[in-house]
Amino acid sequence: MLTLMKSPWKSLSVFFPAYNEAEALPGLLEHSSEVLGGLGLEDYELIVVDDGSSDDTAKIVETCAAKDSHIRLVRHPKNMGYGAALSTGFAAAKYEWVAYNDGDGQFDLADIVRFYEPSQRADVVLGYRRQRQDHFGRKFNAWLWGQMVRVILGLRVRDLDCGFKLFRTVRVRSLGSLGARGAVISAELLMKLKMAGCVWEEVEVEHYPRKGGAPSGANAGVIMRAVRELVWLRRNLRRAGLKRVS
Repeated sequence: MLTLMKSPWKSLSVFFPAYNEAEALPGLLEHSSEVLGGLGLEDYELIVVDDGSSDDTAKIVETCAAKDSHIRLVRHPKNMGYGAALSTGFAAAKYEWVAYNDGDGQFDLADIVRFYEPSQRADVVLGYRRQRQDHFGRKFNAWLWGQMVRVILGLRVRDLDCGFKLFRTVRVRSLGSLGARGAVISAELLMKLKMAGCVWEEVEVEHYPRKGGAPSGANAGVIMRAVRELVWLRRNLRRAGLKRVS
């Protein structure tokens, strides 16, 4: 068993939003279970949210779950989008703290030890990628998207869509349902947490090349939906009486 610095948390839920990540999941789940088993937690769980995959994602998770009782599968009957997968993961989490980590293997869950200290002061810990391992076009799109969110909503974070974040479960549950189904989910989540008085800190994490599958963030349809959802989010926040945050 991998031994890491003992966790300050009693229990932890970690979920992986996954869409056609069959290639990456076996190694990811094996390593992640080893990591959590080495943190000295009273209890933990690993949840894969299969967002309507057309490959063997669900079958692989079921096979892993049969060997490891800490692993479980939650499935969407059809592809509903990244935001929907995050909402499902938060709803499924059982424990004191909940983290999500993208199912493509580009983050190492062992980096969660970097979240220990800030979690003693904050309700939310946001990872930011030290050196993003993506091609230039994907990095440029992410930068442009971050600038749009900053201008339209006034939300300033170092790496808005980094797929490695930690939350005090009761705080994220207090927000109720989240409406975004695509890329705007991170902005909606952080805006609502900020306006609810939550404090966050940001921590550097490593980022690695994909271990399989293919990214969908640069898809024209995904981009257009993100822009529509950003307009929708601004309108709904205004209706709720929420102001810009910084």
